[in-house]
Amino acid sequence: MWFLPHQHHHWFYVWIPLVGSFMWFATLWAMLITWLAQGRPHYVSMDGNIAYISDVGADILKPLFIVGCAITGVSFFLSLSIERWLRHQGRLLPNMRRRERVLSSLAILGSFIGGCGLILLSIFDTKRFTSLHRVFLLVFIVGVGLSAIFTVVEYHWISRDFDEVRKLRAAYIAKGVIAGILILLAIVFAALLFTITDAGAVVEWTIAFGYTFYLLTFFWDLRMSKGVHRGELSRQRLIAMKQNGQNVTAMREANEAGGGNLPASMNQPSQAYPDGTTGSNGYTDTTQAGNGHATYGTGQSYPTSTSPANGRAANIEGAGYAR
Repeated sequence: MWFLPHQHHHWFYVWIPLVGSFMWFATLWAMLITWLAQGRPHYVSMDGNIAYISDVGADILKPLFIVGCAITGVSFFLSLSIERWLRHQGRLLPNMRRRERVLSSLAILGSFIGGCGLILLSIFDTKRFTSLHRVFLLVFIVGVGLSAIFTVVEYHWISRDFDEVRKLRAAYIAKGVIAGILILLAIVFAALLFTITDAGAVVEWTIAFGYTFYLLTFFWDLRMSKGVHRGELSRQRLIAMKQNGQNVTAMREANEAGGGNLPASMNQPSQAYPDGTTGSNGYTDTTQAGNGHATYGTGQSYPTSTSPANGRAANIEGAGYAR
């Protein structure tokens, strides 16, 4: 990626949720159109008049079904993993507390379980392995559902720390609405599966197409790292900015315009050096201003580890965040 301008470094991983969404959407449409074009045949595994996704996937389109499920499951897991990595790298708004990191890890675990369930249910089809297929279907639904819940709760806590970032709030609301609808539909599907078969098939197709939109929300998430340098949104730096009364929104808007406020050579979060020397991040602490902040060559002020005039310290404990 070294040969690309920095503002385009996001291009590779941001395509992962798009590829997964497109593949899943295209697979569903191919299966539905095939069933309709064949004159709505009654497959061996069908109990009603409307084919379930697994009924079509157990017939001539099984290879397509397996490939589509595999790409979708892997892209779902990678999207959450990359999102976690970008937060750790300081290119997305970070997890400020331990509970958010735990929620993120649980969401990734849920996506892994759900992805494995999706791949296995396509391999063990409903015509030849009915019981196993239903078990893996349950694994997929539960894994994705838990992952969605943990992700929404994680975003909720992050948005409380950075409520001025409108895009983060929009991502949190979109995920919550889509996941909430899909979970409710999954409950309805479970109730209809063995009672009103045709209605259950309609709900299943609805849930499957709705899952496409949930995958697309991760495109929005990953794209927010555009133009953000490594460490620019690190936990320590944002704590210092909050204590200094600086707003994260202005910095994000500058990044989206293609001109982040850090030089490309800077890979570490800003730090204060009270001895007047130049640190590894390239800033020189020239003097102590009257308000107790260290004045840097860039014209910005960040609180030092000791600020006698205003009594504020740029450390984790001073901001009240748990490690």
